[in-house]
Amino acid sequence: MSTTVMTGGTSGFGAIAAQRISGADGRLLVHGARHAASTGEVLPLDLSSLDSVRAFATAVLERGDRIDALVLNAGMIRSDVAARTVDGFETTFAVNHLAHYLLLRLLLPALADRAVVVATTSGTHDPATGAGLVPPRHADAGSLAHPERDPDLDSHPRKAGQHAYTASKLCTVLTMRRLSKDDAVRAGRITAVAFDPGPVFGTGLARALPTPMRLAWRVLGTRAGMFLRIVQDTFNTQTEAGNTLADLVLGDIDVPDGRGYLALRRGEPS
Repeated sequence: MSTTVMTGGTSGFGAIAAQRISGADGRLLVHGARHAASTGEVLPLDLSSLDSVRAFATAVLERGDRIDALVLNAGMIRSDVAARTVDGFETTFAVNHLAHYLLLRLLLPALADRAVVVATTSGTHDPATGAGLVPPRHADAGSLAHPERDPDLDSHPRKAGQHAYTASKLCTVLTMRRLSKDDAVRAGRITAVAFDPGPVFGTGLARALPTPMRLAWRVLGTRAGMFLRIVQDTFNTQTEAGNTLADLVLGDIDVPDGRGYLALRRGEPS
């Protein structure tokens, strides 16, 4: 029996990936989540609390199972940087990066031989994608955790919120790049990859945004949004993103040694 530990697997394209992963022969899926899941087992996890992250990691380790896949997929975006977690950190950065970074550090010793670590990032970390969000100016953890200390903080709340998101995704890429240089990864014992699913409309990512933006995100997740592919190759459906994430976990996509990054473009990994 192989074990997959996953965040962000109860909704959106993560739920599609979870369905496939849990349905694979000999595969046990353990969700870290605040709510029930239709697949696998659920252990309580609130990514806005580092104590909750530590408790979740302890519960996973106490099971005694070696982890064959660690999937760090949960994420969010807010319309500002006003919210703080119980630990006092800016919420978007804390949930998207800090919590997952801590979870990775805590579970790394339990990874099995030939394990895979997949962290979901976003092409918005790179201005060249033309994603339309404010690109990251830096990846300074102190300034991102406490944006009020950032001398270059955008005075427009919406733009500051976008920067928090794109910078958090840049930190994800940098973390996986650093992990890809780990001795265990270089020896082929672990595969580490940052996965960019592209904009996947219709997911719960935008749940903290104002109502008009949430509605637009939902509508674009239907067939009405497919026309955008004509002008922008980064857009993908939930099914395409979920299946690609599952393929990475199940070993159906080979990631070249040392690459550590995979982007989805018009439904095709590249």
